[in-house]
Amino acid sequence: MLTHFIGGRPVAAGPGFPVHDPVTGLVVRHVHEADPEVADRAVRAAREAARDWAAMPVGERAGWMRRLAEGIEERFDDLVAAEIADTGNPLDQTRTLDVPRGIANFRAFAEMAAQRPEEAFHLSGTLSYTVRRPLGVVAVIVPWNLPFLLMTWKLAPALVCGNTVVVKPSEHTPGSAAVFAEICAGAGLPPGVVNIVFGHGSAGQLLVEHPDVDAVTFTGSTRTAAAIMRTAAQRVKPISFELGGKNAGLVFEDCDLDRAVEGTVRSAFTNGGQVCLCTERMYVQRPIFEEFCARLAARAQEVEPQPMISAAHRDKVLSYYALARSEGAKVLAGGGVPVFGDHRDGGYYVEPTVVAGLSEWSRFNREEIFGPVCHVAPFDSEAEALDLANSSEYGLAATVWTTSLDRAHRVAQRLEAGQVWVNTWDVRDLRAPFGGVKLSGIGREGGTRSLDFYSEPTTITIKLEQPDA
Repeated sequence: MLTHFIGGRPVAAGPGFPVHDPVTGLVVRHVHEADPEVADRAVRAAREAARDWAAMPVGERAGWMRRLAEGIEERFDDLVAAEIADTGNPLDQTRTLDVPRGIANFRAFAEMAAQRPEEAFHLSGTLSYTVRRPLGVVAVIVPWNLPFLLMTWKLAPALVCGNTVVVKPSEHTPGSAAVFAEICAGAGLPPGVVNIVFGHGSAGQLLVEHPDVDAVTFTGSTRTAAAIMRTAAQRVKPISFELGGKNAGLVFEDCDLDRAVEGTVRSAFTNGGQVCLCTERMYVQRPIFEEFCARLAARAQEVEPQPMISAAHRDKVLSYYALARSEGAKVLAGGGVPVFGDHRDGGYYVEPTVVAGLSEWSRFNREEIFGPVCHVAPFDSEAEALDLANSSEYGLAATVWTTSLDRAHRVAQRLEAGQVWVNTWDVRDLRAPFGGVKLSGIGREGGTRSLDFYSEPTTITIKLEQPDA
């Protein structure tokens, strides 16, 4: 049974709950559930470690980040196995993206923090300069779709800025966090700097409510974020949210159609559509609409299905497939449950699905599904395409497919999204800001934006005495 990690040690406390393998539906591990006593113990451990960790020079903290990166490299295969057991993600993706990005996160933020300059200003015989201080104890609440990658994306900047943390992984994907706890212990990281508690949403709520938690960072659903925001508001805690999306893709008639179709296959079906950046709405210029639909539908039927994270999530996605039909959609590909004839038939699979013919105001086109599905609709003009893409309450990411450089710049700048890709998808530079607008989030992560969130500037102003004449 997986245990909590508090004050540098494993803590076996709280009732157990099962974690299922999405590929087979079988139980793969049991995990302790954090109760109020466990949550309080973790926060107190983080608070006790906070002063010494914050006082450590940033160069030394950056050194710890590099040691953690080395520890991840040493436990690479264990982390891959833990991620696959919990998520059912493909081996190739886990080995080439999920775990390597965790290594890159620690190394990149170590370098950025160690080299970051402060500001200084001279005015009327005074010198003003800034120093940055950590927030204190940060609650890090992590989703299930890319658990290790997204945990390290938050941990690395939080730690290097001098904060201590209490991490709450998703109840569906605790395995890689448990391995990371062993990495922290093996590296000799000071006790209490990183603490990990397991449990369902109630465990995360205990951290958000705790008076000694100074800030909250969360990636997940907009509904959960709203609940966190209401609680955090009572103590005016800083929050950082990366939330859901109903992402749009625009395909113009001058595009490279081969690239646009293959790019859409990736952006709609990667990880079973369980990526906040996935495209659920495609808008295609009318002269190429029919050909695009036919080619995308054919490719969707060739995509290897990936499991949904749980039976409940599979049923949710299937309910949207049924909703599309009830709203009058034309199902171009998929729309059901695949049959494998092997152990996967006990897992949580749905078919990659392409639909068309729905109103822009249908529930299917307004609500985030978070599965391997996209709706395809035609447009006639650039202005119409922008209106359609921007009509969503969400605004996380968008894609544009065109060979016109002028159009690429013009359209990308008018899309209401935090991230726009032109003729590609999900290419990330860790130095660039990342986050959403509207219901897709608050704040930005990445590069100096992460360092800005996890630390606060103090301005110091000194009167400069004038020398005697």
